[in-house]
Amino acid sequence: MKARNGDLRAQEDLIRRYTGFVRLKASSYFLAGGESEDLIQEGLIGLYKAVRDYRPDKETSFRSFAELCVTRQIITAIKTATRLKHQALNHYVSFGQTPAGQDSDSDCTLGDALPGSRVDDPSLRVISSEELQSLVFCLGTSLSTLEADALRMYLEGASYEEMAEDLECDTKTIDNALQRVKRKVITHQRSRQVLQ
Repeated sequence: MKARNGDLRAQEDLIRRYTGFVRLKASSYFLAGGESEDLIQEGLIGLYKAVRDYRPDKETSFRSFAELCVTRQIITAIKTATRLKHQALNHYVSFGQTPAGQDSDSDCTLGDALPGSRVDDPSLRVISSEELQSLVFCLGTSLSTLEADALRMYLEGASYEEMAEDLECDTKTIDNALQRVKRKVITHQRSRQVLQ
């Protein structure tokens, strides 16, 4: 109760007393792409949660409750680390690093080594500006009122339901209008492509 109420000495005593237990618990698990220290840290977070949430009136010992919290925290960390939704973050390659992670004296980063045009290239700025003007003109002359309004609201971040309510139609009509806009943009872009 002292640790729960913010007594730092009591918190340190509990952590010291249960650190061996947390290490033992963490040693029976494996974290892909992580180290054993990561699981120990997760176990200590579970221990902290046990201190925070323990209620003596529930007729269970603190040790049993702490074991449950530590185990759940470690398992949650493992499940979270193995989810496919985190795969892009877990396997990223920084453009700010030198190619192949080499520690070289050159200042060339992976981003510098990748092929591509510079955004600040004056000729690209002029071409991009002309392309944008051409697209705006095309959309201004070829879109129906409904298509133009739906596109404007879509670009402002409105949902289909909000657009349908504001334009007094159903969401399918909004979807169809935006699909027609998309086709017109694609047709315009194809007509502007320069043959190489």
